[in-house]
This record gives sequence, C-alpha cells and structure tokens, in this order.
Amino acid sequence: MADTGRGTILQFAAFQSFVDEGFWHRLSSLKLNKLRLDESPIPITGFYAPCSHPQVSNHLTLLAESLPAESSEEPSSLLANQGNRNRCPVPGILLNTNTLESFYALDKQSLLKAEAKKIWDDIYSGKVEEDSSVLLRFLVISFADLKKWSFHYWFAFPALVLDPPATLVNLKPASRCFTSEEAESLSRACNEWRSKSSTAGIPFFLVSIGSNSIVTLRHLRELEACQNNGQKVLFGFYDPCHLPSNPGWPLRNYLAYICSRWGLGKIHFFCYRENRGFADLGLSLVGEAEISLSQGGRNHQNMPNVVGWELNKGKKVSRCISLAKTMDPTRLAVSAADLNLKLMRWRTLPSLNLETLAATKCLLLGAGTLGCQVARMLMAWGVRKITLVDSGKVSMSNPIRQSLYVLDDCLNGGKFKAVAAVESLKRIFPAVEAEGVVMAIPMPGHPVSSQEESSILRDCRHLYDLINSHDAIFLLTYGKVGGFLVYFVLVLTGSLLLQP
Repeated sequence: MADTGRGTILQFAAFQSFVDEGFWHRLSSLKLNKLRLDESPIPITGFYAPCSHPQVSNHLTLLAESLPAESSEEPSSLLANQGNRNRCPVPGILLNTNTLESFYALDKQSLLKAEAKKIWDDIYSGKVEEDSSVLLRFLVISFADLKKWSFHYWFAFPALVLDPPATLVNLKPASRCFTSEEAESLSRACNEWRSKSSTAGIPFFLVSIGSNSIVTLRHLRELEACQNNGQKVLFGFYDPCHLPSNPGWPLRNYLAYICSRWGLGKIHFFCYRENRGFADLGLSLVGEAEISLSQGGRNHQNMPNVVGWELNKGKKVSRCISLAKTMDPTRLAVSAADLNLKLMRWRTLPSLNLETLAATKCLLLGAGTLGCQVARMLMAWGVRKITLVDSGKVSMSNPIRQSLYVLDDCLNGGKFKAVAAVESLKRIFPAVEAEGVVMAIPMPGHPVSSQEESSILRDCRHLYDLINSHDAIFLLTYGKVGGFLVYFVLVLTGSLLLQP
C-alpha cells in the first residue's frame, strides 16, 4: 500500500453500531417491571474490539448485558465482561421515551453536547488516565413500542472537533515502520497486553520503544516517565476500522485529549488491528499527524464543537427495528396483555397484584351470556386459569348475545358450550389455561327420579371437588342463580346430599 497523507486533512472512518436482539428483549422487561413511566437516563455499556478482519470493520455492540440488572442479585455487566478481549466495555447513556412524539422532539444537539462535555471534563480532570474508555462515551435515544414490538433508536458517538483540523503527515502499514527487532517486540507486547485480563479491555495505551528496540505497552498515565527516559512514544488504540487509508473514529477524541492534556502538536499514532486474535502489523497502521488547536481550544472553558450522530444509509435519520415477525405469536400476545395490565397499575392501580391474579383459579358455573362475558373480563384483568362448567349446547340464538360463540358452533347439533367456550378463549389468548367441564349443575328442590339419583350424586361430588380446587367461584347460571345460592351453601357446609 502506498503512503497516505502528505499534508491532507486527517479523516476518520465513522463508528458503526450493532444492537443484538437480546438488548431489546431486556429493555422491554426492564421497562415493564422496573422503569415503567420513568424517562430518566439509563447507564448502559457498549462493547467493541479492534478490527479482526481485513475487509470488515468491528461495530460498537449492545447486548442484553449492556443494560443494568433488574435485581441486585444479577452481576454488573462491566464486572461480567472484565478481561474479555472481544468485549472492551465503553460507557454510554440510553434515553428511552414513553411516546414516539417525545422521541422525535428530543433536542438532539443539546444531548450530544452534554455527553461531549463529560468527555471534555474527563480530559481536564485526569480521569482519562485512569479509565481511557471514557473517551468513547456514547449516547442512544430510543422509543420502545411494546405493543407492536418495534423500536426506534439513534446512536451518537460524540467527537470533539479540532479547529483547525488535524493534518495527516503520513499513514502506512505498521509492518513498514519498524525494524525487524522492533516489529517482533511490538507484536509480542501487543499479544501480551491483549491476553492479560487486567489490560485486555483498555482501548487506549502508549507504545514505548527503547534504544535497544524493546517495545513496551504502557498506560496513558506513564507518558511523562516515557518522555523522561528518552523513549520514542506512539499513541496506540484499538482501531475498529479495517480501511487501509483511514484510522477509526476513536482517534478523534484521542487526538483532542493528547493536544489538550499534553499540549503536543505532532503526534505519532498506532492503529492496532489484529487477525485471528493476534497482532497483525500488516493490517495495523502507523501515522503521523500535526495538530494546532487555537489558543481558546486549550482552555477548559472553551469546549470545541461536537459531531457524532450516526448516519443511516448516508442520512441523519433514526432507525427502526421490528421483532414482531421473529417472535412467537403466543409470546407476543402475553407481552401485549401484560403491557395493558401494567399500564393500568402504573397509572391508576398501584396496588394491583398481577402475579396473584395470574395464579388465581377461577371456576365459572355457567357458560351462557354471563359466563362468556365474565370469562373474557377475567382474562382482560390478568387471570390465566379458568374452568367453565355447563351441560348445554350452543344454539342458533346464542352467538348474537354470547360473545364466545359463532355460527359454526351451532351446526350439526351444536357444540357443548363448555368445550366451545374454551376453544374460543384459547383463540383469543393462547396463554390462557382454560378447561371445559360438560356437566349438569344439580339444583336443590328439583325432583330426582330413582334412576337419576346415582348420577346426580356423582355430579355433586365432582362439583364439590371443583369448588375445593379453585380460589374464586362465579355463579353464572342466569335464572337459576337464586336457587343455586342455597345449593352453594349446602355444598360448603358438607350437606348430607353429598353423602353416598
């Protein structure tokens, strides 16, 4: 590759984002169970690694563990990924709005400047020397439409704009910039740095070259020591970009840091890239840049201008992803139903215990007009265990007033109501645990022939067992409710009617 540079303006390959599907699932759960209507900024962790393929750049990635834990028992994402060479953690902020209108109304430039101000403050406070990943702070704004399982989002990678811009003196493959001894020592030093859990996740570092051609990778806080020892120093960083003619986006804030913090005007930088987990000096780049910040640019009070909203197909627009097609329909139905219930709890009924409702076993005696409507209302309020008892069949007059039946249920003599009602409930909400019991409900005071006595007693015992195995009983036998109340009392008091 020919040398690149010779006085041109230094240009950087933009950072690219990737969001794993698990992140959106985790955000949905966090929103429903913990955040609710809270729109406060959420601290998140992005992950990136140096380029590892000559034709593909690495992305800054959000995973399920990028979000904070829902409970104190879950491990922190930063701790869980400490020392992972393929997941260098980067701090970020997520702003998730409650409506799409709020998402579009966000003051994006102000948000970008606010995050860049954190980077600028970190440079002057010395925090960068302790945790260099803060140079890569990022921002995500989003709107999670949990009813449709679609997510609108937009990434920003705040970058401080050098004024005047940095000038590229030269840029060439690292393999052409060192002696054979230095190249061998550099590769060995990089591989050791990347293999240690204490340094694998540190994206910015120093490359010091001694007079004996021994190369050492050091922390940024060791710069003065390296200079005092007369060592040649390159400013190294994990470069996610694969391009042979451009360094990656992380170098932008790195240069601003070097110039503002250390006052250097000419900088040698090392874009570290690798192949199959090992340093690749043919893919890595070494460059020289000249920086001439205005005098005001070296003043903490005068923060440079900022850029950084990610482009979508070359345009400054947000992105949208829908997971509805990839999700199981039953899971979507459950999620949508839970969302409605939790919205009611958030806004009007904070004491509503959804877990108790879901576990409550309801017995509906009667699957007529009242039974159908009560069953649907119970499902709407989060009840998932419903048993319907009825011995009748669906007739032509039923569908018009009994909401769980349709005309097909009336054909060929009609389906049993208990069976047809359960089929309908499961079509409406597949997660419901519904059961239909085809059984006549014995009524006290009705004459019973000697031939029917054994079957009536059997039905009584079955009904007694059903009542004992459920938590809530609904008397929905319409015109027979008054008579059944008497029977209900008899059942609960162990009436002699239930004795063999």
